[in-house]
Amino acid sequence: TIRLLSYNIQTGIATNRYHQYVTHSWKHVLPCPGRRDNLDRIATLAQGYDFVALQEADAGSLRSGYVNITEYLAQRAGFPHWYDQTNRNFGTFAQHSMGALSQMRATEIAEHRLPGAISGRGALFIRYGRGDDSLVMLIVHLALGRRARLRQLRMVGDLAAEYRHVIVMGDLNCSSSSPELAWMIHRAGLSEPQHGLYTFPSWRPVRNIDHILVSPTLTVRSATVLDHPLSDHLPIAMEIELPKSITLDPPPRTGWAHQPARLAVS
Repeated sequence: TIRLLSYNIQTGIATNRYHQYVTHSWKHVLPCPGRRDNLDRIATLAQGYDFVALQEADAGSLRSGYVNITEYLAQRAGFPHWYDQTNRNFGTFAQHSMGALSQMRATEIAEHRLPGAISGRGALFIRYGRGDDSLVMLIVHLALGRRARLRQLRMVGDLAAEYRHVIVMGDLNCSSSSPELAWMIHRAGLSEPQHGLYTFPSWRPVRNIDHILVSPTLTVRSATVLDHPLSDHLPIAMEIELPKSITLDPPPRTGWAHQPARLAVS
């Protein structure tokens, strides 16, 4: 079995009320004293998982104190492998990215740029093993607009449909009942094991816009939203039993040090 966590961490900013989007807006462009402590709490949460998908990270700019947030969380939480994909690079001021923390060594890592009227959305592809019995993780953070989101879900669905064992994780910005998500799930042959996992806003969750979707070959043991309001989203956790034909290198929870390989494909 492997334990999964998907979390939109809002660059380490804790938000507790809607008005803080205005009063705390400066934290999205400037460093703030509480960010590091909040990231440490996120790292503590991540320690219990084999694979963590991060959305709204930063690859090391002014606002994060020039700290690559994915790398920082990997080091603090003890993950030997990490990778990040920068989707919007504003240089010194902001480097919007997604990230992955992993206890297992990937055999392939690729970046895919998703379509949209405004560029800056991507899918992070991570593969474990080779051949038909490889395990594929797709981390995504989709657009707010429905038209752009539908185009993006078509591309994600096409990617996922190429593989037998797939997990799609991330902030999809649409609910389980949305027609665009239903189309993608059908196209890729995926399922959402449990509906109604409300994650947003973290202080009073009424929307299920964060998802973990899986192939029918994967057995879901549990799926839940965690009460850890360290962002404006709550995280989703899932435990999955893999088919015996899937081999991970190394198996989960072995905890050994290795700098991750970097392979980028646009």
